[in-house]
Amino acid sequence: MVAATGNADTTVGHGELIKAVERALTTHGRALLTGPAGAGKTEAVGAVAAAAATRHETVLRLAPEAADQWIPEASAAALLASVPCAALERLSGPQRTAIALLRREADAPRAGRDHVALRLALVEVLRTLAARTPVLLVLDNAQWLDAESTDLLRFALRLTPPRVRVLVAECVQGGAPVGGPLCGPGTPGIRVPPLGADEVAELLARHGLPARLAGRIHQASGGNPRLALALGHSLAEAAEARDASAHHADPLPLSGQAREVARRLLAEAPARARRTLLLAALAARPTTALLRRAGRPDAEAELAEAERAALVTVGEDGAVAFTAGALPMALAADAGWPERAAGHAALAAAVDDPVQAVRHRALAVDTPDEWLAAEITEAAAACRRRGKRALAAELGLLAAERTPSNRPGDELARLVAAAEDAGWAGRADLARRATRAVLARDASPADRVRARLAVIDAAGQALAALDETFAHAMDDAAGDPALQAAVQLRIATKYNLSDGDPVRSRDAAAEAGRLAARGGDQVAEAMALTVRARMGRILGDPDAEDILAEALALPAPEVPLGMRNAPQYLAVRHALFDDRIADARRQLLVLLPAVRRTGSAEDVFEVLRSLTEVELRRGRCAVASAHARRALELTIEAGLSPGPAWYAAAMAEAMGGSFARAAGYARRGIQASEEEHDQVFLSRSLYALGLTELATGEAAKAVATLRRVAELEAAQQVVDPSILRWHGELAEALVAADAPDEAAELLGAVRTVALGLGRTAVVAALDRARGLCLSAHGDAEAAVHLLQATADRFGALQLPVERGRTLLALARVERRRRRRAPARAALSAAAEVFTAAGAKPWAELASEQREPAPSEGGPAVALAALTEAETRLALLVAEGASNQEAAAKLFVSVKTVEARLTRIYQKLDVRSRAQLATTLRTR
Repeated sequence: MVAATGNADTTVGHGELIKAVERALTTHGRALLTGPAGAGKTEAVGAVAAAAATRHETVLRLAPEAADQWIPEASAAALLASVPCAALERLSGPQRTAIALLRREADAPRAGRDHVALRLALVEVLRTLAARTPVLLVLDNAQWLDAESTDLLRFALRLTPPRVRVLVAECVQGGAPVGGPLCGPGTPGIRVPPLGADEVAELLARHGLPARLAGRIHQASGGNPRLALALGHSLAEAAEARDASAHHADPLPLSGQAREVARRLLAEAPARARRTLLLAALAARPTTALLRRAGRPDAEAELAEAERAALVTVGEDGAVAFTAGALPMALAADAGWPERAAGHAALAAAVDDPVQAVRHRALAVDTPDEWLAAEITEAAAACRRRGKRALAAELGLLAAERTPSNRPGDELARLVAAAEDAGWAGRADLARRATRAVLARDASPADRVRARLAVIDAAGQALAALDETFAHAMDDAAGDPALQAAVQLRIATKYNLSDGDPVRSRDAAAEAGRLAARGGDQVAEAMALTVRARMGRILGDPDAEDILAEALALPAPEVPLGMRNAPQYLAVRHALFDDRIADARRQLLVLLPAVRRTGSAEDVFEVLRSLTEVELRRGRCAVASAHARRALELTIEAGLSPGPAWYAAAMAEAMGGSFARAAGYARRGIQASEEEHDQVFLSRSLYALGLTELATGEAAKAVATLRRVAELEAAQQVVDPSILRWHGELAEALVAADAPDEAAELLGAVRTVALGLGRTAVVAALDRARGLCLSAHGDAEAAVHLLQATADRFGALQLPVERGRTLLALARVERRRRRRAPARAALSAAAEVFTAAGAKPWAELASEQREPAPSEGGPAVALAALTEAETRLALLVAEGASNQEAAAKLFVSVKTVEARLTRIYQKLDVRSRAQLATTLRTR
């Protein structure tokens, strides 16, 4: 008898699965859990077994290993060996003898054993155990049961009483399933689902692995927990070996444990299917038709076997997709060069895309060939024109490798072009590889600068570790104003993003502008002016708009390198900050197809992020959520820094999805931004978390979170309150946490700045918080008038979610002054606004706060007089919390709890904790 224990770290994301198993066991008495190796079956059945043990059930657990399947009755012997001796006392003599022989001689010859007695003995043992307590029989790794034990268990389980429940976990593989026949017909089959990207992020965080890698590890592991952890540990080991942090876009090292896990998964497919899978792994877009043309006439049948083993999925159009990105990596890595070369040669003749044909031809040989190198170079140029910069970078590196040694100039030009393509695509691994090759050759200072800038451009938000690269680039650029301007522009970005210093960023941009003008580079000059205008807006500089207008007046390409520094994009951001939402949306929809043509994943992401924010402000939450999802998918596909994408997802969820999911995204955004020293999006993700905590009633937590935002913004010298509008949220949280004086002081200071800069919508948000302050200070009449006027202002500004939030605040004030009908009317109006905007969590919040028609007088009326902070404390105290426990849970001091409790007693006219509890029960 074994009482299993679940592993909290490895059951991440399996809460619903465990509930489904429990329901099946309760309803049917049997459950069959299936899934590939490493999917988490063992952890799930362990959690179910642990729960049964805590209910004082008898838990019998059997987990055979691969070698056991060849030993007759080995598993039956192991199971019976775990049965306590007391359960054997009622057996007849022949039954006890049969069990004793099996337990002592499991691997001895079976001749002479009484197999009928053994079967009956097992039935009797299970009945005896079930007569005392319910029994849970857990059979893990059922695929490794030997045939004789399977037969014995099948017989016994047909005759067991209902108090014996059976949970079988079986690995998906090519052979005949064991679990179904063992449990009998009608047994619910439950497949272990792969983890989602969010759950992989949580799994990595619990194991101390970088959150910024979660998207790519999810993609590479297919959501398989064991493979995800193995990949994460491989990355950590690789980073430690080279004494540097793993970059978010580095190739995942498939070595050690990760490679073994991938191999075990691939071993589930027959050898003939693995040969077809290798071809699919080498192809860029594998289909069954392509694989047939490449020499695998039975591709459909072989892929069907692989699909049954959960290695691939085959679409209706024949498209083949691996369930985990590590699988094709493992197939290619384990194949020898002759096998890979033959595969590429076959694919070169079978593909219908000329670019892919050239790529496969290049990969089928390893000798220099100038004609082939020239073909690859032309293919890279074609990819560049199509906006496929990552593929262009790969082809550029291939072209350089195939360039004969007697043409060093061609080789160098191809390497520099590959580096720049990689920088544009955000492929840090390819950019570093190309740059190392450039620096190892007799390259000119200009080529060295171009290559180093590619590494910087590919780094995304992770610029803090590139000081040495910046220094070398500046040294190489000496004497060339245009090159110096290009480096200074990147330095300006780094000062803002990593150092949180907009003043130094503005000054570096001004220097970049002067250098660009001297060098005759008007594109760089426009970008430098754009950075100056952005920093000016942050710093509250009234000349920021004039500087932006100067940048827009310069002749420039439709979309300069780096959307972040394009003047037309900053004009969109300013329109968003100024709540000119229609203008911002119109300009973004013009930019979106343009950036998609350039092939810069980071540029496309920037536009999608801004579209998310615009649609949220417009009250089109469903559309915003779609943009945020695409931005997150693009981040994972391209290997971009995930902090900004998680912030966008958090805001989309906070407005149109789920507060719980919003908090999860925000926490991951915080962790990723901290890992990459990204001060800008650290503030934003903290803001998203604080907003969610405020909405869900966790006022003390919201105060702590939003104070961190305030500290970061102060350190970054941010003056303009329209960029990140945390001030009103912090004030509301302070009021809810019973600190209205501090809230009023904050609002007064910020309101002066907002009025001076003409930030109308910011002033309205501050007035919403000011209305709550007035209510907390006892001036309910003024609070109601101000909130009603503020709701109307938000309506005129066409900001529906903000209007709904103001109506919620109005309802709270009306309820506090015991005007229940106006409170219900405000809540109904808020719910209507939120529903029309698709702001699902806010609509649910408004519905939850609605109250039925009030009865006359009574505790309900008295309770309405409590503030939110007082209500939370009253509930905790009524549940039995001491003052110290309540202080810890509310993040306040014991003295604050005592003072609040005194006010609660006075308002509710009670004199003790017992009376308070009675009053709340009556409510």
